[in-house]
Parts: sequence; structure tokens; C-alpha cells
Amino acid sequence: MSMRESLVRAMHLPTDSDTATWMLERGIAVADEDTMSRAIHDVYCGITADHEHPSEKDHQQAQALIAALQKHAVSDAPA
Repeated sequence: MSMRESLVRAMHLPTDSDTATWMLERGIAVADEDTMSRAIHDVYCGITADHEHPSEKDHQQAQALIAALQKHAVSDAPA
């Protein structure tokens, strides 16, 4: 199940809901450690990587990024 499908299901929305599309169009992404580490691997390791899957460092960076995003998402600082 994709992150989009999981989100729609968790929000108890019908499968044809426009909510996920609306979020995507506005640059909102939903990620967990797995999807974030794959994104980090794609961006920083790229096609020239000597490995196919995210490394332990990619997973550590994903955890740190998610923690920082969560921190700022609940802060009172202006956007």
C-alpha cells in the first residue's frame, strides 16, 4: 500500500477523494523513515551510487529530518 493510500485510509476518506491530490499539489508530503531514507538515497547518492538501497546513514538522516519536521510543524514560529 502506498503512503497516499495509507493516508486516505487513515483519514477515513473514500478512495476517490481529492484530499491527497490537493496535498500533493500544494507540496505537502507524508513520509516515514523508509520513504524518507529512499528519498535521501535518491537525492544524495543518485544514479552514481555504488549501492542500490538506502544505507544506515540514509536511515539516520531520515530519522533526523523527520524529527526536525515534526518539531517545526508543532512550533509557534511563523511559516
